Amino acid sequence: MSVLVFIDQSEGHIKKASYEVLSYGAKIAELTGTTADGIVLGTVQDDLPSLGRFGIRKVYQVSHESLNGLDAQLYADALAKAIQQVGADVVVFSHNVDGRTIAPRLSARLKAGLVAGAVSLPDTSNGFVVKKNVFSGKAFANVAVNTPVKIISLNPNAYKATEVGGTAEVVNLDIPAATRKVTITAVNKISGELPLTEAELVVSGGRGLKGPENWHLVEDLAKALGAATACSRPVADSHWRPHHEHVGQTGVVVSPNLYIALGISGSIQHLAGVNRSKVIVVVNKDPEAPFFKAADYGIVGDVFDVVPKITEAVKKLKQS
Repeated sequence: MSVLVFIDQSEGHIKKASYEVLSYGAKIAELTGTTADGIVLGTVQDDLPSLGRFGIRKVYQVSHESLNGLDAQLYADALAKAIQQVGADVVVFSHNVDGRTIAPRLSARLKAGLVAGAVSLPDTSNGFVVKKNVFSGKAFANVAVNTPVKIISLNPNAYKATEVGGTAEVVNLDIPAATRKVTITAVNKISGELPLTEAELVVSGGRGLKGPENWHLVEDLAKALGAATACSRPVADSHWRPHHEHVGQTGVVVSPNLYIALGISGSIQHLAGVNRSKVIVVVNKDPEAPFFKAADYGIVGDVFDVVPKITEAVKKLKQS
């Protein structure tokens, strides 16, 4: 059994989530007595040999220009051909936007069992069993995978990236590019902001802020912490904030180390998008707000009184 890890990249730079899956894949290889390698599609500017510090032996690269932008069909085709060449038995993705679009297609092509949203290492004591989230993170399921090729997508922030030292050999794979079926005519990119899916700290605001003129409370705290900003769906629907900042089941799913919710009641849909956060802090004047049941820390108080004090405390702490 050998392990192959998909190294996710955007515009030539490796995404943070890739470091987590590289460490995860290397640990699977260690547990099963085999080796772990990585594979990257497209042109990458970052130092690929240095990825060996996460425990992988080689980095396979397929450098077709058509693979520089995500096309799930082309990626699945290239990965299927690469897996046939290198003979991988376990393939690991991050369960981010890219992984969620590529892994199912690859699973269908290879007739491989897929566990999407894994939260821990596989149990190999009796077969190959992977624990995953179900029901929007409200419960867990242990899934046995019996197919020759096994595919796992790991929830972001579910496994810590660990550096063990070493360098990886870069191997270019000669794989013919498939014909693109989708033509990209335009790309509208949000610039100058920390992407929510990559952020380790997120400050989010809800209707408790009463209006867009008070959004500076969220931005000031986020700036003090070096965090990304987000919002609840009603805020986005009311056009206080752009929809790309909407966090929840129907918006962006986040998994930061710290999620701070200001004036958000905590509907089921919102919780489904943030319950992977390591620590959740809630500020709300309603002591019966549902969010307090999911929070690690809660402050019952008016955001207009509490948040400026938190912001000032953060600034003083950083200055000391």
